[in-house]
Amino acid sequence: MKALQIAASGMMAQELNVEIISNNIANMRTTGFKRQRADFQDLLYQSLRQPGASTSDTGTIVPTGIEIGGGVKTAATPRVMSQGNIVMTETDLDVAIRGDGFFRIQLPDGRTAYTRDGSFQRDALGQMVTVDGYVLEPGITIPDDVRAIAINAEGLVQAFSGTDAEATDLGQIDLARFVNPAGLEAVGDNLFLETPSSGAEQVGTAGSEGFGLLEQGYLEQSNVNSVSEISDLIAAQRAYEMNSRVISAADEMMQSTSSIR
Repeated sequence: MKALQIAASGMMAQELNVEIISNNIANMRTTGFKRQRADFQDLLYQSLRQPGASTSDTGTIVPTGIEIGGGVKTAATPRVMSQGNIVMTETDLDVAIRGDGFFRIQLPDGRTAYTRDGSFQRDALGQMVTVDGYVLEPGITIPDDVRAIAINAEGLVQAFSGTDAEATDLGQIDLARFVNPAGLEAVGDNLFLETPSSGAEQVGTAGSEGFGLLEQGYLEQSNVNSVSEISDLIAAQRAYEMNSRVISAADEMMQSTSSIR
């Protein structure tokens, strides 16, 4: 009975949907996290009567036909790249992006990764790095005698050293953007990698055309909405239950058929 396989595909789809929702909820407090959603597609159809088929020599045709679907499959789990809330941290090296763009991060293997997590720190060499020690590109080194650091909305990093009244320019924080940011590959640690789907990076200065502005002393929070996630979770749970009832009904029908003498 095809209903068993169809309902089983529905249960597997909703199981994956719950996994996506649970990951969103688990990362509600993850800096710069972008929520995912599950997109589904119907499977191939078995055509028992082709729509538009001829039913007589006079040219009459079938208006609708008979088609039986094969169930559902997961087509994609795209990320929703909407802006998360910007919260104040009062930490000099915390930087939030208000608008489009990603920070460029150099990985140990030489590749460039991208993140919305702007919680930067200083390493032993004075370089601006992520919490995992990955260097911000282009590299910015902060001298030991710095008493204050200023990062403007366009990404210019300046330092006030000792008793100097004038600030010293340390470097410029560049941003990267993509034609299709949802096509980036998530590799964990709040990092993404470029893929053929995302398109090549477009590097520019914060505040220029298409790029967001920087906010020093702030961080971007996750864009997960707890209310909508719980609503989606309840809907997925009910869909899973209904598919399980279809399996139970199909089993009872098969049992009734087998008991006919």
